[in-house]
Amino acid sequence: MKKFCLDLTVVSVSKINDRYVLIKLTHNEELPQMEPGQFVEVRVDGSPTTFLRRPISINFVDRKNNQLWLLVATVGDGTHKMAQLKEGEILNCVLPLGKSFTMPQQPQEKYLLVGGGVGTAPMLYLGEQLKKMGCTPTFLLGARSQKDLLELEYFEPLGRLFVTTEDGTAGEKGFVTNHSILQNETFDRICVCGPTPMMKAVAQYARQNNIECEVSLENMMACGVGACLCCVEKTTEGNLCVCTDGPVFNIKQLLWQN
Repeated sequence: MKKFCLDLTVVSVSKINDRYVLIKLTHNEELPQMEPGQFVEVRVDGSPTTFLRRPISINFVDRKNNQLWLLVATVGDGTHKMAQLKEGEILNCVLPLGKSFTMPQQPQEKYLLVGGGVGTAPMLYLGEQLKKMGCTPTFLLGARSQKDLLELEYFEPLGRLFVTTEDGTAGEKGFVTNHSILQNETFDRICVCGPTPMMKAVAQYARQNNIECEVSLENMMACGVGACLCCVEKTTEGNLCVCTDGPVFNIKQLLWQN
């Protein structure tokens, strides 16, 4: 897929909670083709500590309004700088990067989309694309508490939505792997993104139940094109760059089970 380096215009920056912001971007031409699970590399200007681009998952592509959405966790200088962007300012992005989730061969396939923390970001666009193909995805989203759950209002129209919180303030109490839906229903494919321990736990569940499962890894990615080798992951095929050979991997490729 062709890559682009675009100056995108900020439409809005919305504060979701103390840690997350939703940035909506547009362009004076039609945005290029992007697939669920891919990401962008963002150039952060005006900060002496952010000379490397920041990898951000594609949260959503609003074709009607020609907008790209980025859900950003403000954890360092670069992301805090992004959170301070104003309407009309420019954000330079290289996109789309990486490989996407596997889409269904037939609409009756049952997809379970599991997200935790900022890992919920790619699940929104994936769910929207699945719905367009005739699937009704099931979302299972986890967070520490109710205030940490993200974008529920956007997930609800796309499929069935279930949540867990560690403190029990919303949904079922516990981790996503404790949710009753995993005991009560079966799925054809599971797609996961979030903290590594969560992804490993869901991957173990998928293996035990012979369910196809893909995970979106969040290794540190500096260049986004496989040049710097800082995002290498050990796989059954040798060392692979997450930014170019992923970020989406079938769990059968990963050495987690060993």
